[in-house]
Amino acid sequence: MDQNVDYDIGLTTPEVGQRVKDGQVNITNDNQFKSNWQIIAENTFTYFNLIFAILAALLVLVNSYRDLSFLPVIVANTIIGIVQEIRAKHVLSKLTVMNETNVSVVRDGQVQDIAIQDLVKDDVVILKAGDQVPADARVLSGAARVNEALLTGEADEIQKSAGSQLMSGSFLVAGEVYAQLEKVGDDSYIAKLTLEAKAMKSVEQSEMVRSINRIIKWVGIIIIPLGLALFGQSYFWNGNGLTESVTSMEAAIIGMIPEGLYLLTTIALAMAATRLARKEVMLHNMKSVETLARVNVLCVDKTGTITEPEMSAQKAVASHGISKEQLYQDLADFCGNMPAENETMKAISKKFKTSLYKKAVNTVPFTSVTKFSAVNFNDYALIIGAPEMVLRTQFKDYTSEFKAFTEQGYRVVVLAKYPDNIQTESPLTEPVEVIGYVLINNPIRKEAPDTFKYFANQGVEIKVISGDNPVTVSKVASEAKIKNADKYLDLSTYNGDFREIVDKYTVFGRVKPEQKKELVLALKAHGKTVAMTGDGVNDILAMKEADCSIAMASGNAAAVQASQVVLLDSNFAKMPEVVNEGRRVVNNIERSASLFLVKNIFSFLMAIISLLLTINYPIRPSQITLISAFTIGIPSFLLALESNYNLIRGNFIANVLSKSIPGGLTDVLAVWIVIGANMVLNLDKQDLATTATMVLVAVGLMVLHHISAPLNNFRLGVMVISFLCILASIALFHNFFNLTMISGRSLFLLIVLFFAELSIFRWMSAIADGVAEAGAILVQHGRDTTFGQVKAAYRKGKKASKW
Repeated sequence: MDQNVDYDIGLTTPEVGQRVKDGQVNITNDNQFKSNWQIIAENTFTYFNLIFAILAALLVLVNSYRDLSFLPVIVANTIIGIVQEIRAKHVLSKLTVMNETNVSVVRDGQVQDIAIQDLVKDDVVILKAGDQVPADARVLSGAARVNEALLTGEADEIQKSAGSQLMSGSFLVAGEVYAQLEKVGDDSYIAKLTLEAKAMKSVEQSEMVRSINRIIKWVGIIIIPLGLALFGQSYFWNGNGLTESVTSMEAAIIGMIPEGLYLLTTIALAMAATRLARKEVMLHNMKSVETLARVNVLCVDKTGTITEPEMSAQKAVASHGISKEQLYQDLADFCGNMPAENETMKAISKKFKTSLYKKAVNTVPFTSVTKFSAVNFNDYALIIGAPEMVLRTQFKDYTSEFKAFTEQGYRVVVLAKYPDNIQTESPLTEPVEVIGYVLINNPIRKEAPDTFKYFANQGVEIKVISGDNPVTVSKVASEAKIKNADKYLDLSTYNGDFREIVDKYTVFGRVKPEQKKELVLALKAHGKTVAMTGDGVNDILAMKEADCSIAMASGNAAAVQASQVVLLDSNFAKMPEVVNEGRRVVNNIERSASLFLVKNIFSFLMAIISLLLTINYPIRPSQITLISAFTIGIPSFLLALESNYNLIRGNFIANVLSKSIPGGLTDVLAVWIVIGANMVLNLDKQDLATTATMVLVAVGLMVLHHISAPLNNFRLGVMVISFLCILASIALFHNFFNLTMISGRSLFLLIVLFFAELSIFRWMSAIADGVAEAGAILVQHGRDTTFGQVKAAYRKGKKASKW
């Protein structure tokens, strides 16, 4: 065991300097932010960039330089991705530094506040209730109750005194200690645990990112064997030259790669994070943006969320037969001896503490398990706590004295005299003499009613989960305009299955920390996507189980560190903005992904059919670039900027496919009609390729119109820009894109095909919209879905189709 440091003096400045020199600093090498070089490397040396490099080398080899037109797009994509990610990192890293937690430390005999990463081995830190232990330590002086739930999963509070070990990552529930740090930085328990947790969480992705990764993975697997087969067929079977075989193969491969989709997703998520950062909302991970947008149940605590975090003791009311003088003297005796280590005690002390009080033998700190604190005198004790916990079997005898106050929205704590001293670990066994009641409240946040009205309009259920009296909480929830606030339940008297009550009640009172967690799990068992807000140590267990956790920065450090989203100004009114940002990301990426997949579906099916019929792929790489740039790339990035706050419905991949499959199939049918017509019209290869390109451009614009419906000025502007860019490219850069002036026969064929495509696309889109609506019903109701429901949903989807 290391030698104890004098906790009144702590380390001296030379001792701190030596430890810094020796590297014994509380800095972990694992950083949530990548270095700039890591970002550059990860965006440059990708699997698909390697494929594009090989394709470029092959085109150079056969002197087909014009077909290298895809390279500027790839380079631009890579550079944009690097710049945007570095910018997002800088914004978030600055925000993280601003939000870092300081720790009280004793150095050179002086108490000072320093950042966690500036602590060194053997530093003496002062930890109070709500503080998180910054590194593995040993208690030198004082006593506290510690919750190690973040580390062990156990909610029990453990008593710590001189000589006890404190694990980093645990947090103090009550008391105050001086502790000497023994293991810092990478050697601490929490650092090792964090590395393991991050390794597990690396596979934990949102539905959208998971779906996109799955698409890209399968494309990556397919393109190499398919490309080799196309080249082999053209060169060996059809007897074409090396140049034509390489270019036709590359056109198919380039068409199958969704080169901009992953970049678009990364940029959209990074932009969402930076936009929220400017609004003083910090994300601990990107997943939370999408998850929060899909939330349909929001669990909130009363204090700090519905109400202001600061408690205020309004008045004290004497019990029957007790004089006001005795009440105020006993309150002074209690407040004079009990440290103001939690919000309740701070409020009571501020109102009732005086310099005239009797000296106590010792104190028993408040815990979230016992829900009372006590001050021991020679032959009795004074207790302040929740009426249910202090009065126990006497509760019914005194309810009439304070019931009216709880109905008015006050939080009521009882002051009682106990006929014996109370030990920290011992339950109350004797009857108490009630002295009086202290009435406490938290003002309703002025923005709370509008915020809860927003969520009600969005179909998001609100569940209020609090440790306070359920009648009081129900009253406060009603004032905040929470729907069904009158449906409340006292969980201190409930022992049944939580899954049976989560749908019946809105307000849950007298909830213990482990019960909050069980409520969240019960909601998830009902298929709900749950978000949990909190600002106290008693919220952490539930926050960890929720799909998305939101912390108020005004709360304790442990809750902030355990959350995925942090409201830095502790303003719950920011929640609609966070939800809307998530919806913007998901809706816009879903829409843009449909554009990308049209090209991928067409290229894949066209490649397969070309192999089966042993014909060359009819389009050149430069023409694929033209289609990609102006019917997919530019529109998708512009549309991703739009404010799109619609409700998210259905499965991401199903929604994307329902919009992209009709376009992909229409492309294939139209091009094959061109190829079939060519057998009669006998067009040359350039004429055929140009006509096929114009057909694909037309379908691309149809798809763009379909996913943009209903049109507004912004979306119409995007379509006009895309159309004008296509016209300019054809007029000014036709040689670059291998386009020729088509013959009269080809022009006639093109016009006829345009109207045929319109009908085919409209018909297929209506069917796809119907299938998507039926699929959404199946997902929503699962095995309980009837055939009639599916049929009705299909008809509804077809009828509501924008085509």
